[in-house]
Amino acid sequence: MRTHVLTGLLAAFGGIATAASAADLKKAPQDCKAYDAPYKNYDCLDAYLGDGFFGRLISYYRLEWGHDAAPADPKAPPGRRDGWPATPLSVPPCPFTEWPYGAATALGVTRPSANDSPLMVALANTALGKAMNDSHIQMYGWVNGGGNISTSTVKPGGNAPAADMYTPNTMTLDQAVVYIERLPDTVQSDHVDWGFRVSGTYGENDRYTTTYGIASNQLLGRNLTNIYDFPMVYGEVFVPQIGEGLLLRAGRYIGIPDIEAQLAPNIYMYSHSMTYAYDNYTNEGLIGTLALTKNWFVQLGVTIGTDTAAWLWGRTVPNPFPNPVYPNSTMPKDPGAVPSLTAAVRWQSNSGNDSFYLVANGINGGQWGYNNLQWLGGTYYHKFDEHWHLAFEMYTLSQRNVLNQNNPEAQTIIANGGYPFTAANGFNYNAPNFAQCNAALVSCTARVVATVAYLNYKVSALDNISLRPEFYDDMAGQRTGVKTRYANIGIGWQHWFSPQLEIRPEVVYDHSLDANAFNGNAGACPTFGACKVIAPDRNFAWIASMDMILHF
Repeated sequence: MRTHVLTGLLAAFGGIATAASAADLKKAPQDCKAYDAPYKNYDCLDAYLGDGFFGRLISYYRLEWGHDAAPADPKAPPGRRDGWPATPLSVPPCPFTEWPYGAATALGVTRPSANDSPLMVALANTALGKAMNDSHIQMYGWVNGGGNISTSTVKPGGNAPAADMYTPNTMTLDQAVVYIERLPDTVQSDHVDWGFRVSGTYGENDRYTTTYGIASNQLLGRNLTNIYDFPMVYGEVFVPQIGEGLLLRAGRYIGIPDIEAQLAPNIYMYSHSMTYAYDNYTNEGLIGTLALTKNWFVQLGVTIGTDTAAWLWGRTVPNPFPNPVYPNSTMPKDPGAVPSLTAAVRWQSNSGNDSFYLVANGINGGQWGYNNLQWLGGTYYHKFDEHWHLAFEMYTLSQRNVLNQNNPEAQTIIANGGYPFTAANGFNYNAPNFAQCNAALVSCTARVVATVAYLNYKVSALDNISLRPEFYDDMAGQRTGVKTRYANIGIGWQHWFSPQLEIRPEVVYDHSLDANAFNGNAGACPTFGACKVIAPDRNFAWIASMDMILHF
């Protein structure tokens, strides 16, 4: 009997001691300054980061180093609508999570204040940061710079028509970018929401996004290396009660087709394909994106041409030499600055592994303009498994009534300034190219057929390898300046040290099949004036390059 009582007392004492020990452990403070502490306990985030702006900024970069995502907030609402197609990719190591479609904040998968920004984290404890967070407004961006080693030697411009590296064997500031934006909540379906984006960019890459009439004298008047631009200035309204959601966007925005985008974090490789480099860049107008179902989206928009300021519509300039192409005493300042139609349809499978996107962009009369490209084509995406995926694009684009530099009458028109894109109208450099077609024609339709693909292999959560084959047929030489077909191939590696820092080494081989197209200085010489014009003397270019993107 005594033994049983003693045993019971010992057990009771042991239970009390164990409970006390557990309570002590529960009360023991966690070391929130420990490495990775916020990844183990999100409540540690503020304690880990501290209070001061610079301390929080540095600590956040340190916290994310070696990770492929920010610490997950367990209290955050779902970032994806129930039943929506699965997310095909992740960032890192890819440049996007959803298969791309343009001119819309992604429907069904966007929450306000969703961008992972060290700057916003650093500002969070300040009055400004609190006010911005309360309004779901974010400010963030990146700095992107790199360099190349090329078989071309002419400076500047010898790498063209390869892009984006305009000048061979040099280092450049490609992009310094700041966004201020509010993202509409497209996951919810019970209230109308709104958003906006204002962007400012500076660097070498802005020579490609330049819109005629918007700070364009930097490129067209002075041919500056580094240029500033505002490629996205728009507002949005999301109406969830129409279909599965209707998003309206008004303002200036990136053109809707293409795998690639001009903004460095949104593309696989450092360089662009020719397919993208000589394409539409930005539009100005109104466009709607309607989710008919979770699988089918349609888009319809009205713009003023492509890469031309809306206020150029209806503007005229004197015509010093009336002719059959421009017969009056005045002519349009930009014949491409006219009302234009954009339409698209997109389908995505329930699995998220497949997507088709068919687009007609900037459709109007198709007359020769600054960049009035009549774009018809589409993209296809397929995810094979967790490692492999394919992105494929094919299109045709054209312009009508392009003056033919092979025709004697057209040469007279050009010599006498009887067309809009002359030095008298501000085109000291980089005027739209002429066509090279049948010498019997004063003007002709300049057409391009192009196709590019990205075959991608995800090596790890922080590494992706891209193989980029391409075929580009510049049938009249109007886009690249040389009438030829191109066959190009490149391979690139994207390595992320964290969600905020990546490098992209690559090697690209470009080959012009019908004529020499590389190692010249087209565009680097003024339209009229003293300059030693160097004609292309090579039908190939090898370019090894690497850039770095630092987000903030």
